[in-house]
Amino acid sequence: MTDPQAVDLLITGGSVVDGTGAPADMGTVASIDGRLHVSDAGWRPSHAARTIDATGMVVAPGFIDLHSHGGLVILADPRHEPKVRQGVTTEVIGVDGNGYAPFADSDNLAAFVDLNAGLDGRPEIAYDWDTVASYIGRYDRGQAVNVAVVIGNSALRIGAIGWDDTAADDRSLANMRAMLREALEEGAFGVSSGLDYPPGSYASTDELAALTAEAALAGGFYHTHVRYALGDRFLDPFREAIEIGRRGQGPVHLTHFYHRQTHPGGPELLLGLVDDARAAGMDVTFDSYPYEWASTRLLIQLPQWVQAGGPTALKERLADRSLRDELRTELASRGAAYTGTAGWADLRLGAFTRPANLQWESHTLAEVMDQTGRDAIDAICDLLLDENLGVAQVTSGPWSETLPHFVSHPIGMVGTDSTFLGEKPSPRTYGSFPRILGQFVRDEQLLSLEEAIRKMTGAPAARLGLANRGLLRDGYAADLVIFDPQRVRSNATYDRPRQFPDGIEHVAVNGTLVVDGGVHTGALPGRSLRRGNS
Repeated sequence: MTDPQAVDLLITGGSVVDGTGAPADMGTVASIDGRLHVSDAGWRPSHAARTIDATGMVVAPGFIDLHSHGGLVILADPRHEPKVRQGVTTEVIGVDGNGYAPFADSDNLAAFVDLNAGLDGRPEIAYDWDTVASYIGRYDRGQAVNVAVVIGNSALRIGAIGWDDTAADDRSLANMRAMLREALEEGAFGVSSGLDYPPGSYASTDELAALTAEAALAGGFYHTHVRYALGDRFLDPFREAIEIGRRGQGPVHLTHFYHRQTHPGGPELLLGLVDDARAAGMDVTFDSYPYEWASTRLLIQLPQWVQAGGPTALKERLADRSLRDELRTELASRGAAYTGTAGWADLRLGAFTRPANLQWESHTLAEVMDQTGRDAIDAICDLLLDENLGVAQVTSGPWSETLPHFVSHPIGMVGTDSTFLGEKPSPRTYGSFPRILGQFVRDEQLLSLEEAIRKMTGAPAARLGLANRGLLRDGYAADLVIFDPQRVRSNATYDRPRQFPDGIEHVAVNGTLVVDGGVHTGALPGRSLRRGNS
């Protein structure tokens, strides 16, 4: 490529880490009309509209987050500061089977938003789409970051079968495949499942394999929150996910893959499943987040049969006190799900809106039980009814002692699993990428800077099939992060999760600076990426 004489943005003096894993090198990086030009350290154009002296800093491709729950909140708050200020320039939405298109029936879309309000929120926006094309188009109106959409299998099931726990017959499966095929043609990158979240969780292994096969035919992949209650609740959920890829002959991506302190075996057994599948010729990858705190909707504590039929039927069951003894029996037999060894004292609540419930914001379920005299089932059911299902929870997640195994594994990437609800969401929402760069790279030297950047940029771009992002290459999209490797760190903690990081100095999305000197510029250059045309 001929060196240009005039550029929009010129970055000089920085240590260039290109996203391939290759050693850092001194170089000059420029943006012209949103595209990159990369040259040697001594090159200068005759004119630059803006020059950044990056001496002592690292210049890298923008970070790609493979798991975000920002799909609705970004439409309400397109500045998206929790993500762009940690260096994220592209994020994947529609995860956990909980995407918001296609929905031919607007009533079903509204009901699904209600069902999932404790995870993705219920912002006051215009829910004015039906097809995947019209949904993806909403992200072309401007936000801080780019988005890539995967299609949640719940929407496919609702469109073809409904809300009930019903097996898919041949006709229903053909309808789901046709909807997915159209979605992929309209720009989606794959299909996702969240097998703790009805109605998508009612899908069988064969049903999911058929959808994986459909995605693979178009060059897409299967992105899965596994069926955690399956079998031994340790290895079996991931064995099923890999089997889905084998039957469907398609790529499998295990999202928020980690080891719990309560697991009956070590992390090497989990990672061995991935290594063995890849050794057998399968395309299996994973992401993880570098925090000990998980988050999802409080509704996950209740068995899936309670949620059958959609949110109206669900709320009728929650209000039926004759069913609560059955729920108590079931809860006692399985133990507290998705909490740590501390039980309900480990489950922090959030996202309350009714004045009477604001007193419980950031308090634990155990505290609610103690102060109201209610047991767990009454407290959960009553709060969900009061808040129209929109209650979030934060609990313990990855075990800190084994988390490094996943962060450093060569196949692993980063998915923040970012949730944005409540006064105190999981700190992973604000701090995942800087924590890796500060704690695991600089302080603990768990992996090299170049390898960490590859896992944040080039590797996820390859997983998504982005042909012109994720690397610092001539002609690639100018998604860039400039950070200080000595200062970068996460400030987000369990008690103070809404803290922006240090050391992320500049972030450019499609060539436009969104973060400049550590401050959001107000620019909204992000757009929707489309498979095959990113």
